[in-house]
Amino acid sequence: MSPAMSSTDPTRLTPTTPPEPLPALLAFGAHPDDLEFGCGGVLANEARHGRPVHLVVCSRGESASHGTPEIRAGEAAAAARLLGATLEFLELDGDAHLEIRAAHALTLAAVIRRVRPGLILAPSLGENQHPDHHRLGRLIRDAARLARYGGVAELRGQPAHAIQALFYYAITTEAEPADLSPLLVDVSDPAVLTAWTAAMAAHASQVTARNYVDLQVTRARLLGLRAGVSHAQALYPNDPPLLGSLAQLGASARRF
Repeated sequence: MSPAMSSTDPTRLTPTTPPEPLPALLAFGAHPDDLEFGCGGVLANEARHGRPVHLVVCSRGESASHGTPEIRAGEAAAAARLLGATLEFLELDGDAHLEIRAAHALTLAAVIRRVRPGLILAPSLGENQHPDHHRLGRLIRDAARLARYGGVAELRGQPAHAIQALFYYAITTEAEPADLSPLLVDVSDPAVLTAWTAAMAAHASQVTARNYVDLQVTRARLLGLRAGVSHAQALYPNDPPLLGSLAQLGASARRF
């Protein structure tokens, strides 16, 4: 045994243990491109930092003006690979037909119990957007709570699970919650920006109709300028974040 590792040497170096794996991030989207446009930079950033990222898309874009469900599902699969995430589709009511039902909340809660994430991202609750978006946000909020309850009969096949935090993302400026202060996530890393923009561009059936990529990158650029970084994306907490110490705080987003 080397002196540095000697059990009798009071000055010995304590061997460092590997860091605990980061708990998974579980992100839900109503349509095949929602996650990439709404929070793709955050997803790429978390994956780059070693966090498992799993995406759940709750329709195949059946009612879209552009692209077939088969095309859009393929685009979503390609985008997930670019982000470093895994992907599954969940059949609820179909594009433009999503309803708020207890059965849907239970189905989503079962996904949460299966994946056992630390963090969940869901569409914001503002109603001035595609109705599937805010309805899915409400269902995810309910599902995250139901996933904690051990006595729910429909969920007894999997152990109860409590997440660390639920955050909302806003796909459009109109969907940004007026009553919640956002957390700004720095997505300025060139590798993150490259992965994010490539993932958005993978939805070719949509971006050839409108310049969604430029829109979302510009939104991130404006938030970045506000915070003194190149690009940032906003997440809106469902509940106040709990800090163990003020030392966990980063810089505030007032740099302009």
